[in-house]
Amino acid sequence: MGFFTGKTVLVTGGGYAVLSDGRCGSIGYGIATAFAKEGANIVITGRNEKKLTDAKEALESEYNIQVLPIAADINANSDNLAVAKNVIEKTIEKFGSLQVLVNNAQASASGVILAEQTIEQFDLAIYSGLYASFAYMQAAYPYLKESQGSVINFASGAGLFGNYGQCSYAAAKEGIRGLSRVAATEWATDNINVNVVCPLAWTAQLENFEKAYPDAFKANVKTPPVGHFGDSEKEIGRVVLQLALPDFKYMTGETLTLEGGLGLRP
Repeated sequence: MGFFTGKTVLVTGGGYAVLSDGRCGSIGYGIATAFAKEGANIVITGRNEKKLTDAKEALESEYNIQVLPIAADINANSDNLAVAKNVIEKTIEKFGSLQVLVNNAQASASGVILAEQTIEQFDLAIYSGLYASFAYMQAAYPYLKESQGSVINFASGAGLFGNYGQCSYAAAKEGIRGLSRVAATEWATDNINVNVVCPLAWTAQLENFEKAYPDAFKANVKTPPVGHFGDSEKEIGRVVLQLALPDFKYMTGETLTLEGGLGLRP
C-alpha cells in the first residue's frame, strides 16, 4: 500500500522521457513515476501520443497501476476550456474522482530576445503554460473540492531572476505564480491545497543539448550551487508528491524553489 493507492493524479506534460542512464528524463514523467510508485492511478496529457502511450506501458508494467493517456493541447487556436473539461471528464469517467492536479506542461521559444519575439512565440508560452494552468484548474475545481485535493503548479527562476532570452517563458511562469496565490486564497475554505514549485532538473533535452552543442552548453548552462541538477523523480517528483499529502496543507499558497540549492524555501 502506497500513500496514494486508490487515488487519481493528473499530470500535464507527462509523456515518456528517459536519460541515457535510464533515469526519468523529464519533470512530467518524473512526477508521474513518483506517484506511480505510491500506488496512484495516473492521467497524463500531452501533444505527442507516442510519448503518452510509451509512458502508459512503462508505468503500468513496472508499478501495477492504471494510466490513462489523453492527447490534449492548449493553444491559441483551440477552445481551451473545452479541451481541459474533456480531459477532466474522461478522468472522472475512468477513475471516479480526482485528488491531485499537477500543471507541468509548458512550451516556449527560449533564446529569442524580447525585441525579436513574435506574437506567435509569445502566445506559445502563455497558452501552453498560463492558460493551460487556468483551464485545468477551473475544470478540475468541483472534483478537487469534493476530494479536498491538491494543485501543484510550476513556475521558474526565469521569472524570479529575469533570465536572458526567456521573456515569454518568464511572463507565463510569473502569471502562474500569481494565479496560484489567488487560487490558494479563494480555495482555502474548500480545503484545496495550492502550491508552486520552481524546479531545475537534468532532462533528456539538456542531455541532448550538451551532446550536440558542448561549447554552447558550457557557456549557457550553469550547475546549481549544490553541485548537480535535480533528479526529475527523486528530487522534484517526490517534492510534488509530498506537497500533495494531506498533512502538508499548512504549506498552502507557498512557493517552493529547487532552482538554486535544490532545497525548499517557503
